[in-house]
Amino acid sequence: MSKPVVAIVGRPNVGKSTLFNVLAGEAISIVKDTPGVTRDRIYADCSWLDMNFTLIDTGGIEPDSSDIILSQMREQAEIAIATADVIIFIVDVRQGLVDSDSKVADMLRKSRKPVVLAVNKVDSFTKFGNDVYEFYNLGIGDPVPVSAASRLGLGELLDEVTKHFDLSQYEEEEDERPRIAIVGKPNVGKSSIINHLLGENRVIVSDIAGTTRDAVDTEIVHNGTEYVFIDTAGIRRKSKIKEDLERYSIIRTVTAVERADVVVIVIDAEEGVTEQDAKIAGIAHDRGKGIIVAVNKWDAIEKDDKTIYEYTRKIKDTLSFMQYAEFIFISAKTGQRMNKLFELIDMVRENQNLRVATGVLNEIMTEAVALQQPPSDKGKRLRLYYITQVAVKPPTFVIFVNDKQLMHFSYTRYIENKIREAFGFRGTSLRFIARERSGKEQ
Repeated sequence: MSKPVVAIVGRPNVGKSTLFNVLAGEAISIVKDTPGVTRDRIYADCSWLDMNFTLIDTGGIEPDSSDIILSQMREQAEIAIATADVIIFIVDVRQGLVDSDSKVADMLRKSRKPVVLAVNKVDSFTKFGNDVYEFYNLGIGDPVPVSAASRLGLGELLDEVTKHFDLSQYEEEEDERPRIAIVGKPNVGKSSIINHLLGENRVIVSDIAGTTRDAVDTEIVHNGTEYVFIDTAGIRRKSKIKEDLERYSIIRTVTAVERADVVVIVIDAEEGVTEQDAKIAGIAHDRGKGIIVAVNKWDAIEKDDKTIYEYTRKIKDTLSFMQYAEFIFISAKTGQRMNKLFELIDMVRENQNLRVATGVLNEIMTEAVALQQPPSDKGKRLRLYYITQVAVKPPTFVIFVNDKQLMHFSYTRYIENKIREAFGFRGTSLRFIARERSGKEQ
């Protein structure tokens, strides 16, 4: 089920990444006392009370700079606003209210999205309490005093954020229609693929990288089944665009993947699989989605009878963490193998929803243990008592053991491979939870 998206926005160096890390429960964003150092993964699954949401950390918005920077910052703000359901606008009590805060507030006010104003670095309410009132001048509601570094006021902040969640909206989204996210770098042919499947040019297609600005939902009926395709703006190379804008491309991809059942990762056959492709694939893998790698522009490649096998091996080497992915070599331009894409999507969806009887699973596990003895440490050997499947999308298994610390990754992968040998589960990741007989989860 899709979840609300909460974006943290504000000027550089007001504590966005610190707040993000505290709410996410782990140090995901790099925190340093220099503006503009936020890098790498910027999203996390979070929960408050009984509500789950996706939290996004953003690059700092600095409205006053040169014209080029100003336009880029405006685009960042617009994309963050368009993507998020609720926005946490963070300001710095020690710097006080500055002109840039007012300009960011103007952008957020025009969005008509719910905005929660967090006044950060209030380590002492006695010392800074009165300074918080200054931020009423922004005109976007009551300021919530917090200290991300000292973990003060976070409960009150999250109470205000979750008040704005329209949970009925997300429950209604959980319909039976398959949702397919088409993701990839700019100009690999994502929109062309959807247009070919649709039979009309509903999505703008251009040779200019990044023409598709936001995620677009397109309904396509094939053989009596209605599919929802989610087209996204691509992730750009850092050498081609400012890093902050790439962050927002990742945000769009994360939110599209979150809503999807199956993710089609589009790769340019002429360019080959790249670092950005691996980053996109990692997002889909982390989310436990069904995954199809579609190599587009295959008509432009000179090939012989071994080309597909060699190309597949290269991709699998780069995407070694998802050997289960399905591959298809297509051309949106000529229509080559495009009719096979729906068959592959249906097959992956079936595997995402496949359930295996507990008795059969335990037979597989018993045989696997007999073939390869479980690991031991300091004289204590791992014992596997029981396995059962507890969820689908992705298929999730709980293994009851004597000591979960002995359940090494390599042995979990061995058990996974045995299950895949028996049932395939092509195109979908599998999740395993080791649980001791006490019932504690890993």
